Amino acid sequence: MAYIDGGILQEIHIEREARRGIVGNIYKGRVSRVLPGMQAAFVDIGLDKAAFLHASDIMPHTECVAGEEQKQFAVRDISELVRQGQDLMVQVVKDPLAPKAPV
Repeated sequence: MAYIDGGILQEIHIEREARRGIVGNIYKGRVSRVLPGMQAAFVDIGLDKAAFLHASDIMPHTECVAGEEQKQFAVRDISELVRQGQDLMVQVVKDPLAPKAPV
């Protein structure tokens, strides 16, 4: 896939048939476990293993929020951000490394 802006190539992504990754894929998942000690949660996205989600990777919609107000969105305790059974939209940023889960 290529992204062209004004006739100039801006980005190119090559997907190899032999090694298809899931990076960039967006899933509707469900929080299966919350681990306060690790500031993380596992999210079932329909794969063999649940995806790992760290508290610092949870980003609220802050595009329309003024600079001073963004401070309230600083990383908080994972238990304040998600709960077991909660549905989330997540985007994979790293392919799983066997035997670990996607991130």
